[in-house]
Amino acid sequence: MIKLIKSRLLQLIFVLLLLSLFTFSLMKIAPGDPVLLLLEIDQMASTQADEEALRKELGFDQPLLAQYGQWMWKLMHFDLGNSYVKGKPVLNEMLVRLPVTIQLTVGGLIVMVLIAVPLGFFSAKYVGSWPDHLSRILALIGASIPSFWMGLLLIYAFALKLQWLPTMGKGGFWNMILPSISLGFSMAAVYARLLRAGLLESLSQEYIRAARARGLGEWRILLKHALRSALLPIVTVFGMGIGSLLAGSVVTEVLFSWPGLGSMVVDAIFQRDYPIIQGYVLLTGIFVVVVNLLVDFAYGLLDPRIRFGKGELT
Repeated sequence: MIKLIKSRLLQLIFVLLLLSLFTFSLMKIAPGDPVLLLLEIDQMASTQADEEALRKELGFDQPLLAQYGQWMWKLMHFDLGNSYVKGKPVLNEMLVRLPVTIQLTVGGLIVMVLIAVPLGFFSAKYVGSWPDHLSRILALIGASIPSFWMGLLLIYAFALKLQWLPTMGKGGFWNMILPSISLGFSMAAVYARLLRAGLLESLSQEYIRAARARGLGEWRILLKHALRSALLPIVTVFGMGIGSLLAGSVVTEVLFSWPGLGSMVVDAIFQRDYPIIQGYVLLTGIFVVVVNLLVDFAYGLLDPRIRFGKGELT
C-alpha cells in the first residue's frame, strides 16, 4: 500500500505540472487583454503610460518563460497569486467558496443514491417484470435530460408554478433541494443501470446459487453477497466520471446562483481573471487524483481478492 501511495503521489505531481503548463499556456493565448479590461473596470480615462505601468505591475512585460517560472515558484509556496478584479488572494477566495461547492456536491450524491439504489435493486430483483421496465424507462429519461434542462424544468414546476421551493442563492435546507436534484438525477440514471447490470452478473455466480441452496432469503443474498461485487464497476465509473460531476456542479451553480467555485470560475472567465481560473483548474486536478486514489483503496475493501502490488492493484 505504501508503494501505491508513493506511485499516486508521483502521478499527482506529474498531473499538476502538466495542468500548470496547460492552463498557463491557455491563458496566454486566450482572446482579450486583462490589462485593458482592468482599466475599463476602473472607469477612468487611461493613458498609454497607465497601461504600461499596470502591465509591469502584473509582470506581463517579462518573457513568458520568466512569467511561468515566477508563477510556479509562488505555487510551490502555496501562493496562487491575487485576483486581478478583487485584488484578494486566490487561495483565500477558493477556500471560502469550497465548502459551498462541497455542500452542493454531497447533496447531489445523496439524491443520486436515493434514486439509483432502489431503481437498481428492484430492476435486478424483478428482472423482466414491470418494476424492471419502469426503472429502465426512468433511467433512460434521466440519462437523456441534461442537468441544465432538468434544472430549468424544476425551476418552472416547483418555483414558478407551484411556488413551493426557492431557486436562487444559498440559504437553508429548502434552497438545496432543487439544485441537488438537478445535479443528482442525471447521475442516478447511469448508476442505476450499472447497479442493475452488476447485480445480475453477481446473481449468476456459483456462490449465489450456493447461498440459495442453503436457504438464504433473496433480499439477504442481494444485500450481503451480490452487492459488494456489484459495486466494483460503480466505484470505477465514479472515479473516472468525477470530472463530469465537477462540470455538472458548475452548470448547476450558475443556473441556481449558488455561490460556489463553479459560479466563481465562470465570472472569472468573463472577467479574464486568470489567477482564479488557474487556481480552479489546479484544485480540480488535485481533487480528481485524490478521488481516484481513494477508489483504488476501495477496491481492496470491496473485493478481498484484490491486493496492492508494486504501486498497482493486482
